[in-house]
Amino acid sequence: MQQSGKHKNKTLATLIAALAGGVGLHRFYLHGARDRFGWLHVLSIPLSLALMAANPGAPQLFTGLPFVLSVLCGCLEALVIGLTPDDKWDLKHNATSGRQSESHWILAVIIVLTTGLGAMGLIALLARSFDLLFTGGAFG
Repeated sequence: MQQSGKHKNKTLATLIAALAGGVGLHRFYLHGARDRFGWLHVLSIPLSLALMAANPGAPQLFTGLPFVLSVLCGCLEALVIGLTPDDKWDLKHNATSGRQSESHWILAVIIVLTTGLGAMGLIALLARSFDLLFTGGAFG
């Protein structure tokens, strides 16, 4: 449970997760710098770069997979954050802030855009993976 009295905005957390979820900024906003899952998101970048440097001839989709998965997890986390009811959100993140969250229409827009972009990213990942695995990358 949150110890400080600082209010955590659900719409802002959803937006951060949708835009920068791949690097874990939303985790640091919600849980602080000691969040282990936030650091896993951050570590996906050097891990992907190290895999690309170690295997320069390999398809970048496979060597960059840790970061790609981190971005897709960020999209999923944005949906989970955005779809959490306000009372549950306040109980978990704003118990001592003295303020209550109130979601507005902009949150619905962020959720719809995140769903669309996340679905397109997942479909593109699956299509490119099958292309690389079954045809040797014949389509690009």
